[in-house]
Amino acid sequence: MSSTSIATRSDRARQITVAVSAVIAVVGAFIGSGAAGGTPIQNAAGGALGADSTPIAPAGPAFSIWSVIYLGLLAYAVWQLLPAQASAPRQRLVGYWVAASLVLNAAWILSVQFDQLALSCVVIVLLLAVLARTFLLLVDGRPTGLVETIVLDGTMGLYLGWVSIATAANLTAGLTVAGFEGFGWGEDTWAVIVLAVAALVGVLLAIRGRGRLTPAASLAWGLAWVAVSRTTGELVSQPAMIAAIVAAAVVVIATVGIRIATRTSTRGQGTQR
Repeated sequence: MSSTSIATRSDRARQITVAVSAVIAVVGAFIGSGAAGGTPIQNAAGGALGADSTPIAPAGPAFSIWSVIYLGLLAYAVWQLLPAQASAPRQRLVGYWVAASLVLNAAWILSVQFDQLALSCVVIVLLLAVLARTFLLLVDGRPTGLVETIVLDGTMGLYLGWVSIATAANLTAGLTVAGFEGFGWGEDTWAVIVLAVAALVGVLLAIRGRGRLTPAASLAWGLAWVAVSRTTGELVSQPAMIAAIVAAAVVVIATVGIRIATRTSTRGQGTQR
């Protein structure tokens, strides 16, 4: 029996840390939703993250994806507590990274609730970096079954894709509140640039993830709701709307294309053997 099959005290500590972090994140989300009597995130920080705050802000319904992400995170937190997962190599590899993302998630909500928009920008960039690291660790290994594929790889993919577009929106809001005037280029120009960068991020995730669907799905979801937000409300912008639609299409097409190419290549190599 290999040493990796024996659960250690540090394995159990990791499992408990992930579970506690999930509870912290869910409590933070409960507070951030305004359900506990607090201010909903879109109204906190002077409305800086509302749908009409910047040309990159998605419409309100976009945030419903958090329900799916939190459900997946809770499912993962419970599943990884199973004895069989204590010494699993992939859980040892990513457990503390997932826990860090959950704590940072709660920290981001608190920073916004306390009107610390600049701090929220720092926190969400750190969150994005942690999720990117987790994603890279996961794509370099294979899940052991369908449950792991869904609750770990699937959930973290959705998490990363959504936080990618959320980071763009958060940083744009932070710069706007700080008085950044965009070197005179105008809001529409900057919106197109930022959305193009978001599309590039989606393509890079597709390449590195060999066509994993969940990051693309949540990123495209966010981009689509940015487009919707630019056709309604107080901040209508046709250039931003078109750029968001194109960005979403590029992400989806690139991901599906890379996925098909990867699977075709894998089948071809198997045939040659």
